[in-house]
Amino acid sequence: MARNIELLLLESVENLGIVGDIVKVRAGYARNYLLPHQLAEFPTPSRIEGLQAQRAKAQAEAMHLRGAREDLLERMLEITVTLVRSCNDKGVLYGSVTQRDIADGLTEAGYDVGLRSIRLSNALRHIGEYPVPIQFDKDLRTEITLVIEPDQPLEEREEMEFDDEGNLIEKQAPKPKRERPRKTDEATEAAPAEAAPTT
Repeated sequence: MARNIELLLLESVENLGIVGDIVKVRAGYARNYLLPHQLAEFPTPSRIEGLQAQRAKAQAEAMHLRGAREDLLERMLEITVTLVRSCNDKGVLYGSVTQRDIADGLTEAGYDVGLRSIRLSNALRHIGEYPVPIQFDKDLRTEITLVIEPDQPLEEREEMEFDDEGNLIEKQAPKPKRERPRKTDEATEAAPAEAAPTT
């Protein structure tokens, strides 16, 4: 089988093409994904002709979506999103900030970019300021500033300890030392009282 084969898209596939496009793809991608999911088939003149109306509709939708994304990117120039998280006294988060957290923060601020457009290489695990790329297409890209702030000032924070499963270890105040002598005194007082009736 050839390394690349030509297929006719029956549906629009992100980062590949819209319905009615003839695309060249790797044989494995075609065999394992596109063909079994009925997203594409081998092109024939009749099928190409039959998809022209759907293709025109998909092109119009793609142009509309691109225009909306361009407007969104213009509104997002130089914006900063701030998230407040719990952390230890060294600024290490209890947990991490992920693409989902950033998407939720953007949505709350009025920028519905969707999860897949946030190009975060790794989850963030420290407080601080980070540049986060937002990309819809190769040429539709911007960068926002993400600020992760602690939920309370670091200098006022008491160090918390966690067990291996991530549960907070409650620190208990040490018991007063005078409790032990009381128990000993009670035992000493009880002993003569028990011994007295035998005399």
